[in-house]
Amino acid sequence: MSKKKSFKLNELDFNNIGSWPQQAKIGFCAIIAVVIVGLAWYLLVSDKREELQRLERQEAELRGDFEKEQGKAANLEPLKQQLAQMEQQLQQMLRQLPSKTEMPDLIVDISQTALATGITNELFQPGGEQPKEFYAEKPIALRMVGSYHQFGGFVSGVASLPRVVIMTMHDISLKPRGKGPEGVITPNSPLELAGTVKTYRYLDEEEVAKQEEAAAKAEAGKGKKGGKKKASEKSDSKKGDA
Repeated sequence: MSKKKSFKLNELDFNNIGSWPQQAKIGFCAIIAVVIVGLAWYLLVSDKREELQRLERQEAELRGDFEKEQGKAANLEPLKQQLAQMEQQLQQMLRQLPSKTEMPDLIVDISQTALATGITNELFQPGGEQPKEFYAEKPIALRMVGSYHQFGGFVSGVASLPRVVIMTMHDISLKPRGKGPEGVITPNSPLELAGTVKTYRYLDEEEVAKQEEAAAKAEAGKGKKGGKKKASEKSDSKKGDA
């Protein structure tokens, strides 16, 4: 039987690899192969794997964004229809408010309704209109005297006017005006209502156009003032440097 020839690493001559035993050559080639594979993995596959993980995360994020946008797109048309319906309802409600030509008669109707219920108008003074975006509000300073039931009839009478009347109260005070025959306050004791109420009307198309034009001019004026201010600051800065 033949015995395998053993060798020691310190006996190998790296300058003459061809003289090495067969086992040493095979082992050396195996080590070289492992080193080459390791370097290839480190230089090529490892970087690509990190890039692959990054792309997978990016894909998941993009897929989530796409699903969100797809959901929004699916609901876009119903939302547009709902918005159109709401705008139409708003226009219908605005048209139920009094117009510019109807406002004076409406003020008279409110005053007459108070008189018809037995209320005494000690002060009923309409103020100047205050235009807003698509409506105008008109303040009315008033001081009325009447009983609890008379004020109830006044509110009911205003609500039954042909046009929709919206009245909001500001700085309103309601207090007893004297006492009853026996010195006590009764349901029929006179009450004094004082303060300011505001009623509203819609703006016609011409007035809305003027409002938009005025807003555009005001915005342009702010832009010009801002530009002049910056130019002035630059000029002052240059003077300071000089």
